[in-house]
Amino acid sequence: MSELSFFVTCPKGLEYLLEEELKALGMEPLRNAPAGVWANGSLAAGYRTCLWSRLANRVILHLADVDATSADRMLGGVTDLPWEDHIPVTGSFRVNFVGQNDEIRNTQFGAQRVKDGVVDRLRTASGQRPSVDAKDPDVTVSARLHRGVLSVGIDLSGDSLHKRGYRTEKGAAPLKENLAAALLIRAGWPAIAESGGPLLDPMCGSGTLLIEAAMMAMDLAPGRKRERWGFTRWPGHDPELWLSLRQEAESRAYEGRQAFEHKGIVIEGSDADQKVLSIARNNLQRAGLTDAVCLEQRDITELREASHESTIGLVIVNPPYGERLSERKALGPLYRSLGEAVKQSCPGWRLALFTGAPEYGKSLGLRSYKQYKLFNGKLPAQLLLFTIDEASSRAPRELDVPGEVTPRVTNEERAAMLRNRLKKNLKTIGQWARKQDIGCYRIYDADMPEFALAIDFYEGRVHVQEYVAPKSVDERAARERLAEALAVIPEALGIEPEDMVCKQRQRQAGLNQYEKRAASGEFFNIQEHGCVLKVNLKDYLDTGLFLDHRPVRHWIQQHARGKRFLNLFCYTGAATVHAAVGGASRSLSLDMSNTYVKWAQENLGLNLKDVSRHRVEQADCLEWLAEKPTPDQRYDLIFMDPPTFSNSARMAGVLDIQRDHAKLIRQAMQRLTSEGTLIFSNNFRRFKLDDDLEQAYAIEEVTASTLDKDFQRNARIHRCWHIQHKN
Repeated sequence: MSELSFFVTCPKGLEYLLEEELKALGMEPLRNAPAGVWANGSLAAGYRTCLWSRLANRVILHLADVDATSADRMLGGVTDLPWEDHIPVTGSFRVNFVGQNDEIRNTQFGAQRVKDGVVDRLRTASGQRPSVDAKDPDVTVSARLHRGVLSVGIDLSGDSLHKRGYRTEKGAAPLKENLAAALLIRAGWPAIAESGGPLLDPMCGSGTLLIEAAMMAMDLAPGRKRERWGFTRWPGHDPELWLSLRQEAESRAYEGRQAFEHKGIVIEGSDADQKVLSIARNNLQRAGLTDAVCLEQRDITELREASHESTIGLVIVNPPYGERLSERKALGPLYRSLGEAVKQSCPGWRLALFTGAPEYGKSLGLRSYKQYKLFNGKLPAQLLLFTIDEASSRAPRELDVPGEVTPRVTNEERAAMLRNRLKKNLKTIGQWARKQDIGCYRIYDADMPEFALAIDFYEGRVHVQEYVAPKSVDERAARERLAEALAVIPEALGIEPEDMVCKQRQRQAGLNQYEKRAASGEFFNIQEHGCVLKVNLKDYLDTGLFLDHRPVRHWIQQHARGKRFLNLFCYTGAATVHAAVGGASRSLSLDMSNTYVKWAQENLGLNLKDVSRHRVEQADCLEWLAEKPTPDQRYDLIFMDPPTFSNSARMAGVLDIQRDHAKLIRQAMQRLTSEGTLIFSNNFRRFKLDDDLEQAYAIEEVTASTLDKDFQRNARIHRCWHIQHKN
């Protein structure tokens, strides 16, 4: 096997960098694909890529492309492959399946068909066959489905290659190691290090940029300390070849360290947070680089002046992105301080700034000469490159951007209208809420066209959401009105300004509603109809409690006694808490976010001494519903409130609630007992229930009864149905 085919994966946006790296590692790149590069090369080149790639995630040895226009064709094509060359009959394997098409919409189903094909090929006359081991297989089969073609291969990597083995602890919002390496390459660090130049990270966090920089400067293979690989028990493995490459890496490491010390390369990191510096020190120790990197606790304004003779060095920094209003206000001064510090301490150097708030680059007082669009996980970000010299200097700009709003009144008459409306609503809705023993309620929902806000009261704290203004509305005017609202709200509602949180509400895709916006950790408990629920106003787009579903939760509580309850797309499990407090005999709650699974478990723990009968599990509800129900998966009461749309990478497919609701409802009804009730809800404003469902089931729309007084101004905030089996 002299010439092999490989697909090498990487984070989105790094494909062209990876292509150049593969050439240097002995591969022959053929074409780039989203998040990867196809290439030809020898087995030695494949091994070398596993050991030396700073950018790749996985190295897949490509075996064949299989017709996957149907499940049966895919099964036949997989069965025809010579698996005896790759998996011992007495061995074990697993299948990593990604992708979908019109015929194969479920990754679990796709993986099962591939497993069946492998087993069918290898099963002996005596019935012996390889086993499936999800945790520690001898071989991992990679199956990537795109349209009607399944690309099948052997994953030589094992764990993702970005896991170098030195980082077991993480600071806030850590960079993945291969992204950090890409930033250093784009910033020109390899050439600066070759000339003996220094590197400084003044907001180093857990030290990932520093460690990757030191590994590059010392010519250390990123995979040098990894113990486990995907190829070590693969029948095609060449141990002698691999040993020679490992010995070569050790020889280069020795020579690289000698050159590093001879050149006197200085790599320094600093941070104001002693806690993350402690994590960075631990990571450096595990990487064996304690002596190569200097760490100090310093504020950004205390940047040390360059004390070396090098004419060029690199300052690389990944500052906060400013997800909260209060943090965003601090970004302008932070970036200005950074700009002043580097201009004073590092003239002639290069500055590389990686940020999710690139507009604040204008606050540095420098003009960037290059910008690269990348992603930090799912968050869009940019790498901005600057030369720190007089020619690049500019006056720092005071930014007026959405989210950075100083409370102030510019039109007293308009502000008075809002103030009066809030006071009136607080009196009428507040009196009603107190009589109902409700502590959290909506007090204003775009009542006046001038102030497009939703304002919710959370037992003495206020959550403000700004609806995105139409393009026809002047952006400056919208900010001016928001500033007025933020000045008026605390006074009108009788709260302190620090007890108010403001966010911008807009359509979310995929997992965005689940992504953290901040890391305040400021949770507190509220009461609702005798239940205790944990909320957080700052860290996420939503607070952990959908106030508009309060009547739905109360109805569940009143009808749950002695019943088995299923909560699909359960979010933080508030409906499950109401069911459990109402006397449900047992419950199962499913959500694909581990954050919300944990939150739901904590909510149950706040209300029950024994939660053993109430399970909360991380699962893709689309995938779970597509499976054939077992006898114990029968429920008397089911609550399903799916998102309007989701294309999350964690999900088996793309969810479009208008297109997919009929299938979801039919699948859920398979798990509903003959006398049970499915409560189906969604908040898609143009939603229309499939007519065929009304022929199959007894359906009653109950939307009007699920809107309390505080949401009656917005009758389209959600729609809700009770669905039962006929007869």
